[in-house]
Amino acid sequence: MNWKAKLNDTKTQLKSLNGLIPNTSAAFAALGKTVKTDAALKFKEKEYVALGIAVATRCEPCILFHVEALVRLGATREEIGEILATCVQMGGGPGLMYAGKALEVYDELVA
Repeated sequence: MNWKAKLNDTKTQLKSLNGLIPNTSAAFAALGKTVKTDAALKFKEKEYVALGIAVATRCEPCILFHVEALVRLGATREEIGEILATCVQMGGGPGLMYAGKALEVYDELVA
């Protein structure tokens, strides 16, 4: 699977949806801005939590976006691995399967 292409396709889909429901999209973006800062937790730490939730809920588009953010924030493969190990511990077999997808996304996005 080409994760970069899937990420681009997802962004295209969201642009179309955002054009259809601009007020809802703006409200969601505003909500996102409230957590995209360093406070008690660094933004990078919050992205680790978001990736864990994305894996646990099996949301491939969420995995794409949060891994992309972590790549921009300088996450290492080892750091991603520790997050994914926690996902496996919390999610069992399904967590293991989606953790593999998240690692594959990371490897492709840093290449």
